[in-house]
Formats: sequence, C-alpha cells, structure tokens
Amino acid sequence: MTEKAAIGFIGVGLMGHGMAKNLVEKGHPLAVLAHRNRAPVEDLVARGAFEAGDIAELAARSEVIFLCLPGSPEVERAVGEILAAGAEGKTVVDCSTANPVSTRALAARMAEAGGALCDAPLSRTPAEAWEGTLDVMAGAPEDLFARLEPILSTFATKVVRVGDVGAGHTMKLVNNFLSLGYGALYAEALAIGARNGIDAATVEAVVGGGRMDCGFFQTFMRHVVHGDKNAHRFALRNAHKDMRYVVGLANESGIASHVSSAVKNSYATAEATGHGEDYLPEIAAIVARLNGIGR
Repeated sequence: MTEKAAIGFIGVGLMGHGMAKNLVEKGHPLAVLAHRNRAPVEDLVARGAFEAGDIAELAARSEVIFLCLPGSPEVERAVGEILAAGAEGKTVVDCSTANPVSTRALAARMAEAGGALCDAPLSRTPAEAWEGTLDVMAGAPEDLFARLEPILSTFATKVVRVGDVGAGHTMKLVNNFLSLGYGALYAEALAIGARNGIDAATVEAVVGGGRMDCGFFQTFMRHVVHGDKNAHRFALRNAHKDMRYVVGLANESGIASHVSSAVKNSYATAEATGHGEDYLPEIAAIVARLNGIGR
C-alpha cells in the first residue's frame, strides 16, 4: 500500500461526500462511483476525483476501496462486483453500518480471492465528515489496521481498533443502540411532559448542562425546540434498519432483547407511518401525534 494509496469510494452520500473530499484534498488519487445525487460527484470531480462508470472500472484504479452504503444488502452487492472484477491485492474498507455476520463472511470471500476486507464504521455527523473530525471504530487484523490508520485519519481524528473483522460493526451497533435508545426515550418523555404541561423548551432548559445532557440531546433539541432541521441529519429509515440489525445480533447471540426490540418498534412505527425519510428528531413529533398531542 503506497504512502498516497489510490482510493475508490462507493457511496458519496451525506457522510461519504465529506470523507471523500478529505481523501482527495489530502493527496490520494480518488475514483468515485456515480451516485443518484449528482451534486457530490460533481463537487468531487471538480476537486480532482475521477468518476468511474461502474464498480469494475473503479476497482481497477484503486488499491483501497471504501464503502459507505445503507446496509448489508448493498455492501454484499458491491463486494460481489469487486470480486467479479478481480479482488487480488485490493482492500475493501466498509464504513457502513452493517451486520457483523455478513461482514465476516465477506471478509472470508475477499481473503480467498487474494484481497482483504475490514470494517471501519463511523460515529458523529455529516458536519464532522466534512471537517475531517469523525470517529472510526475499526475491525481489522493489527497489521492491516496499521497500514490503513493513516488513510482513515484523513477524515477522522479518533481512530480506534476495537478488534478483528466484524468487531467494528458490532461496536457500531452497540453505539447506535445507545444513541437511538436516547431518541426513542426523549420522544416518549417529551410526550409525557407535553400532556402534563411541560413543553420541550422547559425540558431542554432543565436537562441542558446537567448530568443527563450530551451531544445527542443537544442536536436532538436543536431540531425539536429551535427548528434547526439540519441539526441531526440521520434518516428514521436508517434508524429502523440499524435497530433491526441490533435485535438480530441480540437474537443470534442468545441475548433477551426486551429493550432493543422496544426501541426498534418505535422506529418501525415511524417508518410505517410514512416518515422514513424524515430526520431522527421527528420521532418526537410522531410520538406526540400518535398520542393526540400537537395535532
């Protein structure tokens, strides 16, 4: 792997755009795949990236291929095309939130083909992706992690190896269970408060700065109380998907999933009622309406 490895990037959406921008600006030859949203692709091409017509062309130009996709089905399709194009000598870095069972199976297929796959999911938001200050939790053998860490550090200020392949996605699901659990909890707490004369602004004033305050609470409330619709850009459909993975992993591990199933059902309800594309803090308004509040 060269000092400025040739990078391929599949998935230049909300998170991927900023990550890819930092890679190309810090000197890595970058190939990106066409995306349904042309604006990020055109921006990256203007910064010096090459737009590949398909995954085979992208793989041919790349030593390291980053994936930042919605979930395991999309990752499996992309890796399948990389394998079909020839994976020898290639390293796939999956930054998606995916099922660790699938991740480990894909890593085995890549190894059989003479390549490698590791998981390096992300924490924080598109704003930090753009600024190059994401957190990365990587699942990789120590030698591969050592080679990849300088590349990951182009868009992250905190890069932690959490274990071997699959450990990154496991840690990401644990992390997202905690954060999405907060979201479901906040929504129900706000509904209880509203029914009894305590509005969201009052909740923010009391909790803010106290022991129960945190960055997630702050961005959630910037949306709910202050109307900043871009404060917490994470779609409810992705929250539902991530919680399905959490419950699935709990089931596969023989862990009783009382709380995770309840959190999953909150987001399943949000998506089932037509709000999958809304950002996560809208769960507060959805729960309120379902309880006859704020109609």
